[in-house]
This record gives sequence, structure tokens and C-alpha cells, in this order.
Amino acid sequence: MTDFQARRAGIRFKMNAQDKTKLAHTLNGSGVAVGRTVAAILENYQNPDGSVTVPEALRPYMGCDVIK
Repeated sequence: MTDFQARRAGIRFKMNAQDKTKLAHTLNGSGVAVGRTVAAILENYQNPDGSVTVPEALRPYMGCDVIK
């Protein structure tokens, strides 16, 4: 495990409000093949106009319904 991917992606955490922010340690994309996951979402949710409908489970994290 390293913090390389976390540094590149800016993935940080705090154990509690008083702690300093720390970089997370990831293992190969934290459990998913990121490239394949993005490709699967694009394949299954791309609209004829080129936009991508964000899957409902990801909307709280994305803050939008469609990527244009």
C-alpha cells in the first residue's frame, strides 16, 4: 500500500475533527479497477447526444444528474 494514488487524486481523511488531514493509503484503486469502472459507466449510461447520465447511486457524490 502506498499513498501515490491518494496524492494524485487528493484523497485525504481525518480520524476526528482535532486531527490533521492525512493522505489515505490505497491498494490498486481502493478495490475497483478505476479505468474499467469508468468505461462500464460510459458504455451503459451514455446518451445519444454524448452526455452521460450519472447512475443514481453515484449522484450524491457527483452533485449532478448528467455530465455534458
